[in-house]
Amino acid sequence: MRSFDTSGAAEAGSGLFGLPSEPLEAAIHIIQVPFDATTSYGQGASAAPPEVVRASHQVELFHADAGAFWERGIVLLPPNGSIAEWNERAAESVRIARGDAAQSKEATERVNAIGADVDSCVRGQARRALDDGRQVGLLGGDHATALGLIEEVASRQNDLGILWIDAHHDLRSAYEGFERSHASVLFNVLERCPSVSRVVQVGVRDYCAEEQNRVAASDGRVVVHTDESLANDSMRGLSFSDRIDEIVDSLPQDVYISFDVDGLEPSLCPGTGTPVPGGLSYNQAVSILRAVVRSNRRVVGFDLVEVAIGNTRIDAIVGARLLFELCAQLSLSFDSAGPEDD
Repeated sequence: MRSFDTSGAAEAGSGLFGLPSEPLEAAIHIIQVPFDATTSYGQGASAAPPEVVRASHQVELFHADAGAFWERGIVLLPPNGSIAEWNERAAESVRIARGDAAQSKEATERVNAIGADVDSCVRGQARRALDDGRQVGLLGGDHATALGLIEEVASRQNDLGILWIDAHHDLRSAYEGFERSHASVLFNVLERCPSVSRVVQVGVRDYCAEEQNRVAASDGRVVVHTDESLANDSMRGLSFSDRIDEIVDSLPQDVYISFDVDGLEPSLCPGTGTPVPGGLSYNQAVSILRAVVRSNRRVVGFDLVEVAIGNTRIDAIVGARLLFELCAQLSLSFDSAGPEDD
């Protein structure tokens, strides 16, 4: 990567975090998926990537743990040219499915077919990057956009854990008939990815009986640290750091991080599609992320989803900083993996 002044302002038109956009040189590739057609309450996540890039130009390139990890290169890949069209077509079919009983079944099938195309597209992008020796993350879009990346990463692992930060379980078999809804993404992961041995959910606080029953029937495959339990422990004076240890200790060696911003306090993500009172503070969330790598576990991929641009800039600002933190942990895992994993 060419040198540039890290103390100066980012150049106009520069890439993520003001870095040069050079995919052939960048070690970390971020797939962007501007798709949010099945969002059930508020939309806007499809418009997030360019706003996150703009906000990322204000992120200082210093990280206490990872140092100048960005020198290895971070690039936000251009979105597949079909995604925007698919999002528009799917959104129109969603409107028909919700509003016209006579055409609902056919419209729902169209949405499901488009969701499958998005999944396949993302998985193909991930496959090419991973085959080329890159580390891969994803910037959504709604949570369903992460499925293809998770599938591809899981296909390369024998024992994969997922750290799932979210206000929701996302364990419905379908939502409004949409099989690849943001509310069904973890259900699909568990069905399609047998190498995912453990999912550890943090911050969950809004769910239905179907999902709760599915957690209970998972025989420990899904472990949940609800927002209520974290808050109750805090009110009793118990250490949050002890809860972090408990969260991380239940993960296997290789970890994928799925971060839905609605796992945070709504003040940090006011534009997100399905905000819920409660949630993690920014510092609590970052402490959990850093604890994964400090425990000598390896982050093998991540997604950041449901960032949606509302009436303030805070959504993009928080999204950009979370993305920087996730890239840092991914890079630290690369640095500690050893020659055979390089």
